[in-house]
Amino acid sequence: MPILIPLIGASLCVLLLGRRRLQEAIGVLAGVTSLGVSLWIAYGVWADGPSTLASGGWAAPFGIVFIADRLSAIMLVLNWIVGAAAIFYSLGGTPTRLARVGHYPLMLTLLAAVSGAFLTGDLFNLYVWFELMLISSFVLLTLGGRPDQLRGAVTYVTLNLVASMIFLAGAGMTYAMTGTLNMADLAGRLDYLEPMTATLLAIPLLVAFSIKAALFPLYGWLPAAYHTPPPVVSALFAGLLTKVGVYALIRSTMLMFDQEPLLVGNAVILASGLTMVSGVLGAVAHNDMRRILSFHIISQIGYMLMGLGIALRAMAEPGIDPAIPELALLGAVFYIAHHIVVKANLFLISGVVYKLRGTTDLSRLGGLARTNPVLAGLFFFSAMSLAGIPVLSGFWAKLALVKAGIEAGQTEIVVASLFVSLLTLFSMMKIWMKAFWGEPHPEQRRRAAKRSLRTMMPVVWCMAIISAVVAIAAPQLYEIARSTAEELIDSSRYIDLVLPPEAERWQPMVAPPETGEVPP
Repeated sequence: MPILIPLIGASLCVLLLGRRRLQEAIGVLAGVTSLGVSLWIAYGVWADGPSTLASGGWAAPFGIVFIADRLSAIMLVLNWIVGAAAIFYSLGGTPTRLARVGHYPLMLTLLAAVSGAFLTGDLFNLYVWFELMLISSFVLLTLGGRPDQLRGAVTYVTLNLVASMIFLAGAGMTYAMTGTLNMADLAGRLDYLEPMTATLLAIPLLVAFSIKAALFPLYGWLPAAYHTPPPVVSALFAGLLTKVGVYALIRSTMLMFDQEPLLVGNAVILASGLTMVSGVLGAVAHNDMRRILSFHIISQIGYMLMGLGIALRAMAEPGIDPAIPELALLGAVFYIAHHIVVKANLFLISGVVYKLRGTTDLSRLGGLARTNPVLAGLFFFSAMSLAGIPVLSGFWAKLALVKAGIEAGQTEIVVASLFVSLLTLFSMMKIWMKAFWGEPHPEQRRRAAKRSLRTMMPVVWCMAIISAVVAIAAPQLYEIARSTAEELIDSSRYIDLVLPPEAERWQPMVAPPETGEVPP
């Protein structure tokens, strides 16, 4: 349903191109309904355990299976929180000329693709959803046809097409070696290969996911593109697109490619540290609000994958406390949830600033705290959450990661993460001092945006409230993230749910390394 509802809504919107109000009504209905269905699915997962759906009635591993476990349920709910917020924000934040010619059907198609990526249990089906995301996001980027949009979109689509080709090649090699693309089936079959062979199969897939996640040094497409579309599109991208890549990295390494955890863990930790530092340095160097926020997306991706790297390295060390990888993955899951909400809201706030002042260039802003104190307060709260100031949501996320890193003896990545937090705070204060503090710029133009703000500001308020709830309910959410981490570490339940023991399973195509005998 979280896939079908938005696809049906998108189809209806295509039939109604040129009629903004009807498209808005369909978009709101699809967004609210999909959010409700996602919450219902998440409740069912927590009450009764993960559930599966065999698409078309073809049982795994032959058919495409959709599975909702704890991680995918969390990601699905976050997807539709941001999606519903973006749809409501679009009512006042999207120009009529764009709203009439495809904004709503493209948004719904993108949200359907993200839902499919979070729910699929098939590697090739994941590729299909990635392609649908790429097509929808590329057209959203170019909608309006400004030169800067087209320049950013060319970089965006070029690098993402390279990622798609690498993904497809990796999937083809994996199928050639194992005879399956079902993730649960792959988890068993890859264990029959030599560990280094399985890791070599993982490399092209992990590289493709790293490009999608904007990991160092493969993030050039993100800062070139994210500041060019309308702010609501930037908010949607910032909250969701890179997180699909992060989700794919976590899912694939913990479920399928865990044969060489030390090697993969070292690579992930190195890449996450470089991603943190290079992203935050880009933010410090720029002077446009949306460009700064775009570079911070890159920096924060490093924190999410820091947790994955610590967990993999800890799992490779004999005799280490099993609570350490669990704590690291807990921090990664909590950080993803915190970041999706906070980062999307910061981009939504930048859209309000643009409506009020006609620019997000910090050198042409100033005095917003005097003229719009509520907006200034909401920005300050979200910015401090991103920086990790106690006791806000970002603090609790970073606390788990830092604690896991110290207990695992990974002090280098911990020091890097604390250094990056200081620079994050510096760049957020730069926005505060130049855009919200001081006197208004003498040349900045004011816009009569009261009508638009009636629909935009309530969305900003709601996202800020959700961020506050994440901070207040951190102990309870820690337990949710902990149970999710436990499920990621012990993947047997996922595998048995997709491939029940009584079901006929395909036999491995190669011999187990212990016996040298080919199973019948």
